[in-house]
Amino acid sequence: GAAHLPGMLAAVTPLPVIGVPVPLKYLDGMDSLLSIVQMPAGVPVATVAVGNARNAGLLAVRILGASDPDLQSRMVEFQAELKAAAQAKGEVVRREAAAKPRVGFA
Repeated sequence: GAAHLPGMLAAVTPLPVIGVPVPLKYLDGMDSLLSIVQMPAGVPVATVAVGNARNAGLLAVRILGASDPDLQSRMVEFQAELKAAAQAKGEVVRREAAAKPRVGFA
């Protein structure tokens, strides 16, 4: 893999760098993760979960949103949608759990 690339880029640019560890054939991406998070002092690389390019994109939007009110408001809307979806899923789980007989509980 090329897990060293985020660090190499961070060493030569003043801009934020986000590393996405990629799961490979062995170690489920832990080798990539460790290669990206173990940067020397002065070479900061933001790192997201293994294979989680979606969160890398969302982190980039948050970084850019610090100086772009439109992006920031769109992130707030996105977060509200995530919250509503999670609450709806929770309600489905509670409803399904309530419909099942309870065995061995008072």
